[in-house]
Amino acid sequence: MAPSVVKKRSAARADEQIVKKPRISLNSSEEEDNLDLSESEGAGAEASADESVSVSGDEGAADAPAEGNGSSNHGEQRKLLKERKMQRKSGSEIQQIKSVWERLRVKSPPIPKPVREKLSNEIWELSKDRIADLVLKHDASRIVQTLVKYSTKERREQIVEALKGKFYVLATSSYGKYLLVKLLHYGSKKSRQLIVDELHGHLRKLMRHKEGAYVVEDLFVLYASHDQRQQMIKEFWGSEYAVFRDDHKDLTIENVCEKSVEKRSIIARNLIGTITASVEKGSTGFQILHAAMREFVKIANGKEILEMVDLLHEQFAELVHTPEGSEVACTLIAKSGAKERKLILKGLKDHGEKLIKNEYGNSVFITLLLTVDDTVLVFKTFGPCVKEFFTEFIVDKYGRRPFLYLLMGLSGKYFAPNVKKELERYVEMSKETSKKDSLVRRHELLKRCGPLFISSVNKNHKDILEENFGCQFVSELLTSDELFDLLDDKAKAQFQDLMDSIAVTFKGDVTDEDHPIHRPFSTRLLKAMIQGGKWNNKEKKLEPLTKVKGLGVAFATKFYDEIIDSANILAWINNSDSSFTIVALFETLRAQKDGEQFVKDLKFVQKQIDAAEDNKGAQLLIKLLKN
Repeated sequence: MAPSVVKKRSAARADEQIVKKPRISLNSSEEEDNLDLSESEGAGAEASADESVSVSGDEGAADAPAEGNGSSNHGEQRKLLKERKMQRKSGSEIQQIKSVWERLRVKSPPIPKPVREKLSNEIWELSKDRIADLVLKHDASRIVQTLVKYSTKERREQIVEALKGKFYVLATSSYGKYLLVKLLHYGSKKSRQLIVDELHGHLRKLMRHKEGAYVVEDLFVLYASHDQRQQMIKEFWGSEYAVFRDDHKDLTIENVCEKSVEKRSIIARNLIGTITASVEKGSTGFQILHAAMREFVKIANGKEILEMVDLLHEQFAELVHTPEGSEVACTLIAKSGAKERKLILKGLKDHGEKLIKNEYGNSVFITLLLTVDDTVLVFKTFGPCVKEFFTEFIVDKYGRRPFLYLLMGLSGKYFAPNVKKELERYVEMSKETSKKDSLVRRHELLKRCGPLFISSVNKNHKDILEENFGCQFVSELLTSDELFDLLDDKAKAQFQDLMDSIAVTFKGDVTDEDHPIHRPFSTRLLKAMIQGGKWNNKEKKLEPLTKVKGLGVAFATKFYDEIIDSANILAWINNSDSSFTIVALFETLRAQKDGEQFVKDLKFVQKQIDAAEDNKGAQLLIKLLKN
């Protein structure tokens, strides 16, 4: 297949929102109704062709057909089609079964359960001796599908037993594949194991088949157990591991390849053969193929990695939505050189939004930030996308992580231990191909992205502060010494504007239900800005900022004077949601000259404080005042 054709196909698929859903729809009635129609039309066409031959000698009749003959010709075609169906194997029995099935498949109004069971029993009695004849015919296959859907567990087992030896044929049939997926969906563990065992040894062949590839993908993603998945993947290693699967049950691909260079060559050749054929066929987005790729990159040498990138760079976006594909993509990025990384960036350029928001694609994007030395190219590639969707990214569970990495590195506060360990593994892999120090690379990106962060948050701060994730990001942004030190004068002025904008957001009556202070995460943001530092949970102490200007005492004084003032201080104390903000102000300003007015106002209203049971902040404040 020409690369341009593959590229067109992959471009259409890569931008889809990927979720774990069947490649083959279980509810295929609409599709199959179209198939019914197409076969009817095909038979009609055959009849028309026969008639045209019979009248071809009479040119006058052919040139000027009578208008009244249209309906009669159509009736004759239908009659001929019906006769042909009756002449097929089990034709009369199928027509009898279909008449019962037409009543069983009715959805509206719903059929009572006893009636449905009776119709199912009737169909089973008529079809149990000829199941194998029904399953490959498009109309009759639908009958068996309905029977599987509405039957008992025992009858489904009987159907599976009746079809033993035909699962490969079903998987490669345009109509039979729907039945096979229904058997997997509704079947028991025993039934699924039976199907997996029968298809074992044929998976590589099925992956290259137009219909079979979709069945294998659904089996792997939705229905196979962990052990069955491992069994399926080992088949891609080669015939030896398909035939003698029990002998290699507990082996990993690394174990096998370490023991024998010859076996490593055979396995690598088999894997890359399947991968190449599937990519050229347009199956790059399949999760089972990603699993095969993961096996390959575990044993691939430098040359094979480069060849893999050359094969996949145009469809790279199709890898990133699955855990296996994400691992493959990260490994390829980490082990590639500058030239190959440039190709990968080009392939991902148009998919930035979904790449960053996706649970697994997110790790691929962070790996790019961690390993690519050309930070100018990275920013040029993704900068426009980040600018357009930044507000959405920082309030998204996964979308915010790359930008938190730029601000804080791989902090355990936002990166789970397993995620952090994986990303550090890719950094270790990249040491042979990446030249820059990781801190230098991160600071280069932060210097370019920082002003964009500040301007975007300033522009949309009201919407961002309504979200917990958004508040957390703003807090880390404003308390980042690293970022502030990299900003130019213009960006520092915008930084100050952002602090002022956030402060103004909290102006107003705290008794109003819509006041932002009633969002729990808003209190944490204000506390961080008032304290002017970061809490070190390990050492249980506040670490003051050394580079950022405008937070701490300066912010606390300004916030009290312009937002709270003496007229509202009591209301802030007596409200359980805002009282901890006053505690933070007291802790910051009590020993400061700039805080004298605040302390004076506080003591003036001290006797009026309502330390209700649910107002922990007011209770703490009274204790602090007594001390």
